[in-house]
Amino acid sequence: MKDYKKDFPLLQDHSLVYLDSAATAQRPYSVLEAEQEFYKKSNANPLRGLYRIGMAATDAYEGARERVRAFLNASSTEEIIFTRNTTESINLVAYSYGLTRLKQGDEILVTIAEHHSNLLPWQMVAAQTGAKLVFLECEKDGSFLEKNIEAAVSEKTKLAAIGHISNVLGSVAPVEKIIKLVHQKGGVVLVDAAQSAPHITVDVEKLDADFLAFSGHKLMAPMGIGVLYGKKALLQKMPPFLRGGEMIDKVTREGAIYTQLPHKFEAGTVNAAGAVGLAAAIDYMEQVGIENIQKREQKLTKIAFEQMQQIPYLKILGSTKPEEHHGILSFTIEGVHPHDIASILDESNIAVRAGHHCAQPLLEYLGDKVTTRASIAFYNDEEDIEHFIACLKEIRRRMGYGD
Repeated sequence: MKDYKKDFPLLQDHSLVYLDSAATAQRPYSVLEAEQEFYKKSNANPLRGLYRIGMAATDAYEGARERVRAFLNASSTEEIIFTRNTTESINLVAYSYGLTRLKQGDEILVTIAEHHSNLLPWQMVAAQTGAKLVFLECEKDGSFLEKNIEAAVSEKTKLAAIGHISNVLGSVAPVEKIIKLVHQKGGVVLVDAAQSAPHITVDVEKLDADFLAFSGHKLMAPMGIGVLYGKKALLQKMPPFLRGGEMIDKVTREGAIYTQLPHKFEAGTVNAAGAVGLAAAIDYMEQVGIENIQKREQKLTKIAFEQMQQIPYLKILGSTKPEEHHGILSFTIEGVHPHDIASILDESNIAVRAGHHCAQPLLEYLGDKVTTRASIAFYNDEEDIEHFIACLKEIRRRMGYGD
């Protein structure tokens, strides 16, 4: 397998097995250099300074927006809003669309598998508007039955908020089907693409999503930069989420006239360096090739999955098919707390995540309040998996069991 670790400074220590990419990805040299170059050569406030480096900063920032537009296949850069992360993007829609458009008797559809970031904002909207939160249940393997989807969507469904890929099970939600059904009933759909954008092709035109959100840091970009895509016709009618500098045309003592898209939703000094880093991350991702990323992650996931299945007392949550996990393997080991599993693996320089993964309703539904999660990225290799499996086999013995 090609050695992609050479492109990542933190992975130059080949003794580190990093299996927490679902939480945050590592950054390649090209992304770090792009961010540093911005500060070295174009460090000015974008959209404000009518001098050389000020205009260079603006060009870099807006160039990054165009890069994201092409990445998502959006029709216009006016539909690309820079935020801090997926959470802020979803809150923007909740406040600017949900609170202003929904009312008592309306329904908000979410799945039981949602990350808290795509659940708590809608709980807030339901509480403040009188709308009802409706849960679409999944099967134990993370799949959704067609009859349940059809039963959950009604004339009252004014908004659906759906995670594209589960951060616990790695399963893909049937977003295309849900979007089609909700649109037929006159509602809109937000897709949480935090886990899908780094791993599979995300085409907003093909999906016909009304809103779509993702975080740069899961896609090898700097922390603190995120994206909200929204259909222009919807964004134009929504009030600003935040108010302040740069998002106005005119301010008087009595009020303000807000500027046009996309800047209406980008109040204050923007994270231009982060946007430039995101553009560099997309460049690097496409240089590797999304198909290559998928094939490599599927291969490594299959190796890990099949060997984990052979370990006594270990249970993998979700599908029995490794290709349906998209690099995410959440598991439990009988008699050993997930936090202990993570700590023991850390002693062998293996980084995994333990806890409820910000998806407590899903884990309660599955009967496991906490799990350990290993999440694989294309920069992992077979040696990483071998070391991980070897250490897993020793967990119960190290905890004092005889096996």
